[in-house]
Amino acid sequence: MLVEQRTYTLQPGTAGQYLKLYETEGMAIQKPILGRLVGYYQTEFGTLNQVIHMWAYESLDERAAKRARLGADPAWQAYIGKTRPLIITQENKLLIPAPFLTVKWQD
Repeated sequence: MLVEQRTYTLQPGTAGQYLKLYETEGMAIQKPILGRLVGYYQTEFGTLNQVIHMWAYESLDERAAKRARLGADPAWQAYIGKTRPLIITQENKLLIPAPFLTVKWQD
């Protein structure tokens, strides 16, 4: 099992708009394809104007297949056309559970 953490730094003042777009459009497209949403957050302290979301996968192969399927979805392409102008930077991290962690996913 692995977790991909995606951090988007947004244009100042656009986090509310970004989250509303995700809630009303993006989540309904993304969640059925990617599956295991671990968390979706926005920053309050530290580096501001960031949205962080994490997705769990069984393997890198599963991740690659699901990301390819999402990227090919016309509804997703239309959605990211609306959100891309709000994003300044994107950072992805691959997180691997420590050996002692018992993973429980909320699907």
